[in-house]
Amino acid sequence: MHKNDSSALNAELIPTDEVSTPVPDLSLEAETAQLIVSSLNLDISPDQIDPQAPLYGEGLGLDSIDILEMALAISKRYGFKLRSDDKNNKVIFSSLRHLCQHIAKERPK
Repeated sequence: MHKNDSSALNAELIPTDEVSTPVPDLSLEAETAQLIVSSLNLDISPDQIDPQAPLYGEGLGLDSIDILEMALAISKRYGFKLRSDDKNNKVIFSSLRHLCQHIAKERPK
């Protein structure tokens, strides 16, 4: 290999088995944003919810009562229980995107 031929070296350093990030389901995000807005009577439109912004506290500014109401609405709509004692709740409810990833994984097919 020549000194100036760094492309071959770079190709060798790129791992081929990287863990891929799930592609967001934009229609599920839009549907869930609408559900959040309607179930909590928020004074914003669903498209104003940033999918990656925090839902709790800063970001959307929801409190624990809002999260409980939202969990109930999601449970009714998608047919599975969101449990208050789930150790992953902090991640699940960290953003609209994470919430939708959880919904996609847990809802009955």
